[in-house]
Amino acid sequence: MSEKRASLLASKGFVVLAVPVFFEKPDVSGKMHLDHFEEAVTFLKQVPQVGSRGVGVISRSKGGDIALSLAAFVPGIEAVVWINGCNANVGIPLFYKKQPILSPIMFDFSKVIPTDSGANIIKYAVENPLDEKNKGSLVPIERAAGRFLFVASEDDLNWDSTAYVEAMVERLKRHGRSNFETVFYPAAGHLLEPPYGPFCPSALHGMLNFPVMWGGEPRTHAEVEVKLWKKIQEFLKTHLKCGEGGLGYP
Repeated sequence: MSEKRASLLASKGFVVLAVPVFFEKPDVSGKMHLDHFEEAVTFLKQVPQVGSRGVGVISRSKGGDIALSLAAFVPGIEAVVWINGCNANVGIPLFYKKQPILSPIMFDFSKVIPTDSGANIIKYAVENPLDEKNKGSLVPIERAAGRFLFVASEDDLNWDSTAYVEAMVERLKRHGRSNFETVFYPAAGHLLEPPYGPFCPSALHGMLNFPVMWGGEPRTHAEVEVKLWKKIQEFLKTHLKCGEGGLGYP
């Protein structure tokens, strides 16, 4: 989660803890531990202003599957805002309590599309989470007790966020669950940030270490960020329990 979003939410009266997705470079550890994020949840729940019922999680991109995994495996997650993430564990094995819980889907770099700008389109390079070989990577979101807000940009060039949302909705409905809301934004790109910042069409990818295109039509993308900022606050206020002075989530 970005410190910018965290600080802005704190200014609105939320109790916030910004937690990095990677505590160390993934190529150093070779695995990711959900326990690190559980520690953040435990810490927040002990803050008097948060209350003991639970916390919320805001996530984007790779953080999306971490947020889903927290909701599925760790008690105390009341609300999850998932922004342009994946419905499966991506890129690195996920462990919990020293045991592997989700294998990763990987990238097929032969499907990376270069552009004249020097940045690449990787949307089609991510393995299909629904392929039989990737069943062990899908997050069992039907186990989650909290509420989901799934946000997908239809011009996301990082990966197919819209298809991932559709797959998650189908999975939840198949298990008799209705604990979700969905929002789809045409012409918005992958990198949805708090509003009124500069539009970022491309950047160095944090996991792949080469420049990628994020997608989005600048004006529409900016308008979406304004709408989403309001939607996130409304969702969290609706589904998180107030403590003495605010709402809490990492």
